[in-house]
Amino acid sequence: MLAGAVLATALMPMITASAARAEGGDIKTNAAAVEADIAKLQRVKVDLVAPPFIHAHSQKAEGGPKVVEFTLTIEEKKIIVDDAGTEVHAMTFNGSVPGPMMVVHEGDYVEVTLINPATNSLQHNIDFHSATGALGGGALTLVNPGETAVLRFKATKAGVFVYHCAPPGMVPWHVTSGMNGAIMVLPREGLKDHKGNDLPYDKAYYVGEQDFYVPKDADGNYKKYKSAGDAYADVLEVMNTLTPSHIVFNGAVGALTGDHAMTAEVGDRVLILHSQANRDTRPHLIGGHGDYVWATGKFANPPELDQETWFIPGGAAGAAYYTFQQPGIYAYVNHNLIEAFEKGAAAHFKVTGDWNDDLMTAVVKPES
Repeated sequence: MLAGAVLATALMPMITASAARAEGGDIKTNAAAVEADIAKLQRVKVDLVAPPFIHAHSQKAEGGPKVVEFTLTIEEKKIIVDDAGTEVHAMTFNGSVPGPMMVVHEGDYVEVTLINPATNSLQHNIDFHSATGALGGGALTLVNPGETAVLRFKATKAGVFVYHCAPPGMVPWHVTSGMNGAIMVLPREGLKDHKGNDLPYDKAYYVGEQDFYVPKDADGNYKKYKSAGDAYADVLEVMNTLTPSHIVFNGAVGALTGDHAMTAEVGDRVLILHSQANRDTRPHLIGGHGDYVWATGKFANPPELDQETWFIPGGAAGAAYYTFQQPGIYAYVNHNLIEAFEKGAAAHFKVTGDWNDDLMTAVVKPES
């Protein structure tokens, strides 16, 4: 708590100064000229969808830069994170863990309306790793319950980037309570391979890996609380052990398995976007590969080829592109297998189509 207080003290002058500069308080800016130029651009309003799905978007930019409008409503709510009924008082963007994936093109302007309803109890903001200045926008979007902020920034870097809540003194609590997501800034000409050839995809899915820290009672049972505030002290104690109680994909154990599995057909070219706002992770597709992988998600770099497992550092998002060649159930896991099988970091792809014996066949089947 002391460390959090020290950080909060350090951040407040930065927040105050950033807000003043954004309002023209102590720096001469070309704000009027910028506004006039941006006012000429086409505006596109996007309806976001819950992960693992991604809103409709063009893979190559159509026309010049645009102002792309998104709305994120902060929702504080209780969620169940496993089959045992373990509860987390989650903090979310648009009600999902992770928050929705946003897609724009390099050179576009991202305009986000951040709503903190009066029914909430906590202060929130948003820090975009894809943005430049003002703590990623966090210094300009600090909203109390009942307040709304609108942030606009230019998407100058192509890639997949994390966004998350980062209020002074409470950053890790909010992030590990589910308040994070990702944005994909596509190159204007779309994705390219290492030789500059087009890499169009048939489907794209977003997997947000989340670490939760749920306290236990003296008997080893997960505790339940009336509110996030009531849980705070105990959760902070667990967080400081750096040992998560749960490590899950898309908010809960099994959220992307069984009837909720991601789907594809043999021959589908699938783009898998994966974020982890807090801890390192090692995605692996069992029975498949990363044909093209941007492990840290930045499309200005050539993709790595034919990867078995790739490393995404905490606070980053990666992208992997794979063409499915066999039908069946594929497990997509964090290849720290303890975290996958014991903590919950696993998902499924359900792929339909015809089996190719040339790629694999059972020469001698086990005797039953």
